[in-house]
Amino acid sequence: MAANFKAVGRIGNIVRRMGAQSVIVSQTVASRFGLNTTDLECLDLIQLEGSASAGRLAAVTGLSSGATTALIDRLERAGYVERFDDPADRRRVLVRIRKGSIDEIAKAYVPMQKRMFALWSRYSEADLAVIEDFLSRSLDASVESVAELRDGG
Repeated sequence: MAANFKAVGRIGNIVRRMGAQSVIVSQTVASRFGLNTTDLECLDLIQLEGSASAGRLAAVTGLSSGATTALIDRLERAGYVERFDDPADRRRVLVRIRKGSIDEIAKAYVPMQKRMFALWSRYSEADLAVIEDFLSRSLDASVESVAELRDGG
């Protein structure tokens, strides 16, 4: 099946607008809680993964190890995260969200989540499978592109 290049172009524009909107949402929420956007997005990553190492945070953000340590220190001082020894490797330290520490941040997202869930719930299971595949593959392609950019490509 050949791609309709006009449709692909329209989707590309919408994805770019969604990316820009995501940055605006992140900046708005981060500002509301006295955080910078990188700190907020790292909190989200830690929340999604359950815990993260400094190395993992450095890899996904592109921050140096020193800047990543400073980020973790800021989040720890603010009471959002705690460090703990990796049960699989006691030489390694992981970071996790402190219980209840992001409840107020999570509340800020509730109205948007309700709107999005109501919208997404209108799609059939088959449609949602296609959307999930599209988003997953697009995310993977974006991660690969960022890695190439960081490597000077």
